[in-house]
Amino acid sequence: MSSLPGNTPAPDLASFEMMAHAAREALPPPYGEAALAVALRVEDFAPDYILSEMEIADPLDLTGLYEGIPLTEKSVMDQPYGPDTIWLFRRAILEEWTDRGDVPLETLVAHVLVHELAHHFGWSDDDIAAIDRWWE
Repeated sequence: MSSLPGNTPAPDLASFEMMAHAAREALPPPYGEAALAVALRVEDFAPDYILSEMEIADPLDLTGLYEGIPLTEKSVMDQPYGPDTIWLFRRAILEEWTDRGDVPLETLVAHVLVHELAHHFGWSDDDIAAIDRWWE
């Protein structure tokens, strides 16, 4: 997918990453500040090792992923193996966005980000709904 409907060029990785960072910065307190402690990676597709571990054959089926130990499961005895990371996969998100055709791209990026943050923070559906009006 090099362009979107109407021959509009698809946002490149840098533009997509800017959308993701803007979505994270727009989170209301206290979520926004806490979300800054999670690394954010934007790639076109999930790496092969992730797809293999998750037994996903089509990389377009994975829009985002939280990689780390959820705060609700962390212990002071845990040895960190790397930063908690949220991955957003540009091509899969663009595919979903064009298939849906009913939400702005920035809204979908924010929705995927919030969903992955929910895994990190152990948020309930009510917590998610408080900051992501997607469910209404």
